[in-house]
Amino acid sequence: MKFFWNYLAVVNVVGFVLYGYDKFLAKAHQRRIPERILLLAAAAGGSPGCWLAMVLFRHKTRKPKFKFGVPAILLLQLALAGAYWYYFVR
Repeated sequence: MKFFWNYLAVVNVVGFVLYGYDKFLAKAHQRRIPERILLLAAAAGGSPGCWLAMVLFRHKTRKPKFKFGVPAILLLQLALAGAYWYYFVR
């Protein structure tokens, strides 16, 4: 179980940093991180960190695939975690 929590911590930090770095690259007119990588970071379990970065850095908040996609991924992951807890832990 410790591995799971460490994994979530790392993937959320990585997602947060990726979104922040992509915002930096956007402002510097540099080559950007592909959108599929940013969405993959959220889908891999980093959706809370990715969503927090979107809000704090005001990055990717106008694009529908991010504006609705990242919160949808987060809600799905929370629902799966809740179902797991309900059926296997309690």
